Amino acid sequence: MKRIITLLILLSNPLHAEEKKVETSEKPWGENTGEVLYNGITLPKVWPPRHFDPASDEPMPVPYLDSPPTVLPIDVGRQLFVDDFLIEGTSLKRVFHQAEKFSENPVFKAETPTEVEKGSVVYLGQGGVFYDPAESHFKMFYTAGWRGPLAMATSPDLETWTRPALTPEGTNHLLPTGVQWEGPETVVAGSDNAVWFDANAVDPKERIKFLTCWMHVKPELRPEGFSHTLQTSDGTNWTTPRPTGEAEDYGSFFYNPFREKWVQSIKQGGPRGRSRWYVENDEFLASADWSDSVYWTNADRLDAPEPEETYPGPPTTPQLYSLAAVAYESLIVGMNQIHRGPDNRTCAEGGHPKLTDLELGFSRDGFHWHRPDRRGFIRGERTEGAWDRAYLHTTTGVFSILNDQLVFPYCAYSGIDAAGAPGLYRGGAIGLATLRRDGFASMNAGKEAGSLTTRPLTFSGKHLFVNVDCPKGELRVEILNREGEPIAPFTQARCQPIEEDATLIRVDWDTGDDLAALIGQQVRFRFTLRQGALYSFWVSPDESGRSEGYVAAGGPGYPGTRDTVGRAALKKNEP
Repeated sequence: MKRIITLLILLSNPLHAEEKKVETSEKPWGENTGEVLYNGITLPKVWPPRHFDPASDEPMPVPYLDSPPTVLPIDVGRQLFVDDFLIEGTSLKRVFHQAEKFSENPVFKAETPTEVEKGSVVYLGQGGVFYDPAESHFKMFYTAGWRGPLAMATSPDLETWTRPALTPEGTNHLLPTGVQWEGPETVVAGSDNAVWFDANAVDPKERIKFLTCWMHVKPELRPEGFSHTLQTSDGTNWTTPRPTGEAEDYGSFFYNPFREKWVQSIKQGGPRGRSRWYVENDEFLASADWSDSVYWTNADRLDAPEPEETYPGPPTTPQLYSLAAVAYESLIVGMNQIHRGPDNRTCAEGGHPKLTDLELGFSRDGFHWHRPDRRGFIRGERTEGAWDRAYLHTTTGVFSILNDQLVFPYCAYSGIDAAGAPGLYRGGAIGLATLRRDGFASMNAGKEAGSLTTRPLTFSGKHLFVNVDCPKGELRVEILNREGEPIAPFTQARCQPIEEDATLIRVDWDTGDDLAALIGQQVRFRFTLRQGALYSFWVSPDESGRSEGYVAAGGPGYPGTRDTVGRAALKKNEP
């Protein structure tokens, strides 16, 4: 049964300050009849969902976890244990892991005259860090100085950065700030920018996707009627800016390759302060039309306020300052920038940055977020004098793959410039935090062996691989049929035990059989683990261990945005 409901959106944005009649569905999630995704999830026909309440402080519901598909196809990517989507039953304990800050942080700080003069700031504030496989290095798109020009730096390893000469004056600036738009030949940039490097773009002029905010540019330099604009570029030539609907600052966007959609993450004020709205489109520039955007998500009651006396200023209700996302293996990983206060005025008067931490979310449909760990994935140090005291920002692209690690570039503020002057937006630098490959969550066992049995799965590969840490224990796997009985010869007794710490290792049985005979059948995997941690599993088409999943912002050894090479990428990065 369907009905038409009327929602009154309580926002100052003129696009949403009127009654909108929208169609919603009362069908249970398990009865959806819309698009079927790569992982077996069936979406409702009305998409994206339009029924969420921006005034609610309840965590976002994740309906595909309550009503998972009967059978899960696993041909795309490593299968991670960040939720119970894959799990039918287990005695293992799930453990969530936080990123470890690089000991040599910051790896990039203000050095040029522009960067030093504008608050001693190099600023991501979305920005973007991506690996360019054609040029075999990382590219970082950042703001040179507080609300300075858009600039680019390059690095082979994310640690050592070079500012290439991109202008006749020898600067690394791509676009100046606040140039009046007079026509298609004029290059422009606003004050806060999000940049996506699209390695799959066929036309080089569409390789750089660019969202810029004009809100904080002086009126005499701001094109009339512009709030945000979208453009594409090859790094030299830029398309005519395409204006979007009105919104607040710090917009972001990401590409959902599972559905081939560009998604705009739009910042708006609402009943719970800063929050996010959503609109999707097949084409990037077409996603400038925000008239059909829907309320998406905000900070909720599980986002704890800052305890009193741990940071200057009174405690405030947390808000969702920003949300960036990227496809990784078989998931969308989101980075939530949670604002814990104080307000801008208090920070400006006190001469210190506002407090924001970076927290993870996971999505299997690109819209609903599961946020099980609220400790702060990357946290500001809060200590006066620390380079990353507060005001942490993620990037578009969110993270890259380097050897056996995921590397998260992040921007943070000390609140002190090179001359020693304090300020809300002074002393911005860029550092790194790392995590084991697939290391968001693990399923752990102690000295007593435990097991995990998956839901029914199908695959078209031939070789089972795992990411596991058990050098003092062991992992064995058996494969079950639809009735739950072991399928010979893939039994636990005949499985060769794994007693290693490896992010890519094949599971073998003593007969030497591969899984070709099971292609297309509904089976379950049962993992039995003792004294170790299991991070992921996948079935690869060949012995390389390639997952065919997505590799976030890329990394050395990966020729594109998917893992088509497996262990060859690890060998490329060996010293």
